[in-house]
Amino acid sequence: MVDARVTRSFRRRRTPAGLGAALLVALLVALALLPAFAAAKPSANTAPPPSGSAASPAVGNFTAAVNRLVELVGLAGSGLLALVWARVALSWFSNDITKKVQAKDRARDALVGTLLFTAAITGLFWGLAHWVLTGV
Repeated sequence: MVDARVTRSFRRRRTPAGLGAALLVALLVALALLPAFAAAKPSANTAPPPSGSAASPAVGNFTAAVNRLVELVGLAGSGLLALVWARVALSWFSNDITKKVQAKDRARDALVGTLLFTAAITGLFWGLAHWVLTGV
């Protein structure tokens, strides 16, 4: 049997109406950005450099390696985010009231983490830092 105090405190803690909508919007944005991350990008060194160019093949290889590393980090982070959201979903749809309360906190943390990850991968942080430092 569920303790009456736990039930009353759970009933008092209602989620704000905007939280569900914010979670839905975040999920839709993540799903909309998924094809952009999964799409194959052309390699930076597919075409030979024009004659008289100072760019060496080593620079092109290094650039391609860094781009591939960023892509792999993004895919690994996406997998971690999927696990985090799966844990939230399992707790959210549980019959145990304490798990549902924990799921609300986890959902908030997962949303913040998802937004930070998306900003990091899309270059929003780099653009913001560039704007702050250079003013351009």
